[in-house]
Amino acid sequence: MDTMRRALTLVSLSLLLPASALAASAPASFSAARSLLAASSSPGNAYVAGASVVLTAPVTGDFSALGGSIVTAANVKGDELLVAGSINSRARVMGDLRALGGSIFIEEPIAGDLLALGVSVDDSARVAGSVFIVAANATVSNGAAGPVTIYGNNVALAGDFLGNVDVIASGRVTLAENTTIHGKFSYQSPELATLPASVTTLGGLEYTNASYLPDAGTSRTLAIVSIGFFLFARIFGALILTGLLAGLFPKLAEAVVERAHAERLRSVLLTMLLGFAILVASPVLIVLLALTFVGIGLAFLLLILYALLSLFAFLYAGILLGSVLARRLRGRETVLWRDGVIGMLALSLISLVPTIGPLTVLLFTIFTAGALLLIFFNFAFPHEEHTPELL
Repeated sequence: MDTMRRALTLVSLSLLLPASALAASAPASFSAARSLLAASSSPGNAYVAGASVVLTAPVTGDFSALGGSIVTAANVKGDELLVAGSINSRARVMGDLRALGGSIFIEEPIAGDLLALGVSVDDSARVAGSVFIVAANATVSNGAAGPVTIYGNNVALAGDFLGNVDVIASGRVTLAENTTIHGKFSYQSPELATLPASVTTLGGLEYTNASYLPDAGTSRTLAIVSIGFFLFARIFGALILTGLLAGLFPKLAEAVVERAHAERLRSVLLTMLLGFAILVASPVLIVLLALTFVGIGLAFLLLILYALLSLFAFLYAGILLGSVLARRLRGRETVLWRDGVIGMLALSLISLVPTIGPLTVLLFTIFTAGALLLIFFNFAFPHEEHTPELL
């Protein structure tokens, strides 16, 4: 990774440096347009920009272009610097070619060095100097006279390579038939390269197994850490919401708690039965309404109300447990915000116990669901003067 980071730094600096010494002395021309056709020869350096740039006249100096798409169909005696979404180099470059883009196609020979950064780079030309490519998919199909360095996902090579070839790939490395590498061929990838019998590596071959996927032990560790982080985030979020509900609406919390303490066992069971019926029957009703064109809107509204009821029932289950602990341990009947926090923490820890934990949480939740429904019903249709004060 350090090697790749240093290489990318050098690449970035090389893109910022002047293309050649001619840039300081030769006369320059500047052009910019939405759609630019450079059809007249430039005596010196040429700098162009446009959404679509096409070069059809020779340039005696350097050629620099910025655009959405760039096509060079005339020779450049100096260096080329091309930055675009789509780059197609169809003419000879007597100097270096630096290209930064989405898709890069190089079809004619380059007398100097090639430096290309893109999503897809296809070099079918013959590069006389060195080749440096960083791309998701890189192809060099006509060899190179100088050293070749490629960073990519899938890399394909073909032709006659006179220097060393270094490849670092996270995917496949493929060499075409009759490919010849006169220098040393070194590559890193998760799997062995596809090497036909006709491939020749005169300088030797070096393979490094570089799997970028975690092994079984690392995957297990990552899974445990992810689950732990998820549980922590869920518990922490529930603690905050429960504390807010208990602190902002203490009357409602005390009403839920009183239904669990003051009423007889039969009333508690009926409240739990009501909560269970609502939590189970509501999804069925929502599905039936969603099957009809008229009931889609009502089904969506009921789905929102069902989600809110389930959420509040779970949160008030924590408040109920916290108030039970406060009454048993401290003899205090007033519900405070910290009762909700302590109760939700205890409920979350109980839920981690296999079988018994989820069942306990379910019992508390269906009771608070039934209690909330009864409280809201009495709030909407009050029979006692103090009922509207619960909120």
